[in-house]
Amino acid sequence: MRINSKLLLAVTSMSLLFTATAKAELNVFACEPEYAALAQTLAPDARVYSATTAMQDPHQVQARPSLIAKMRQADLVVCAGADLEIGWLPMLQMKSANRQVNSTDKGLFFAADQIDTLDKLTHVDRSMGDVHAKGNPHLHLDPTRMLTVAQALSAKLTEVDPENASRYTQSLSDFSQRWSAKIPQWQEQAKNLAGKKVIAYHSSFRYLFNWTGIEQVADLEPKPGLAPTSSHLASLLTRAEKGDVMAVIVASYQDERGAKWLGERANLPVLVLPMSVGGNEQSTDLISLYDSLLTLLNGVK
Repeated sequence: MRINSKLLLAVTSMSLLFTATAKAELNVFACEPEYAALAQTLAPDARVYSATTAMQDPHQVQARPSLIAKMRQADLVVCAGADLEIGWLPMLQMKSANRQVNSTDKGLFFAADQIDTLDKLTHVDRSMGDVHAKGNPHLHLDPTRMLTVAQALSAKLTEVDPENASRYTQSLSDFSQRWSAKIPQWQEQAKNLAGKKVIAYHSSFRYLFNWTGIEQVADLEPKPGLAPTSSHLASLLTRAEKGDVMAVIVASYQDERGAKWLGERANLPVLVLPMSVGGNEQSTDLISLYDSLLTLLNGVK
């Protein structure tokens, strides 16, 4: 009987300990892998879930039951914003019925709200294709803007989970130190790229090109969100024959067929770049993502 009492006490204690630990863990739902990586870096003890991978188009995601269940458990949702997720995030919020993550006043965080986005539009209509009035949402490929986002996300983590504020402060300090040390190295690598011209599938790398000084002279898409057509590719071939284009670029999740067609006829290399963490074997975190992007771009002959 005494043994059973001790066993019961031990089981009860373990249960209470487990409950306390579970409550202490922050659940973070990230819309894209780059923000999952950033959240995990700033909150190493958090449970971080990414709704998409680097091999998916973040514009087009199915509001699956598994995503709804993950959002229902979330204390914090971290997304690119600027309407990148407009086609699926509102549905997840509605279906999950988690009031904590319905407003940026609580547990919802948009990276685009923290910086000055590129290419804002004062007028948008359907004839323009899949464009974003609030600006280009692919801002994670500008290292300076990303540092600003990291600072804002750390503040949001503290707001949502004030008991662990000191941990978030320390993690941000560690990240900022490592990130700031890498920026001059990346700037040195980017020197050779300034002034180069490329044709790319979409405006996915707009911030990277802006930061490095690369000029995207044409898109493989006839309009944002539309697949390349024969007539459009023919017009791009005429453009490429000027002889000043370095490469045709696609993200690792985008269809390569149009790029290969153009590359073969214009005698241009086709470069597949990782759009996010996990977009190739080398991109295992945010720093290695930048390392890989610049290495690949500098490797074009």
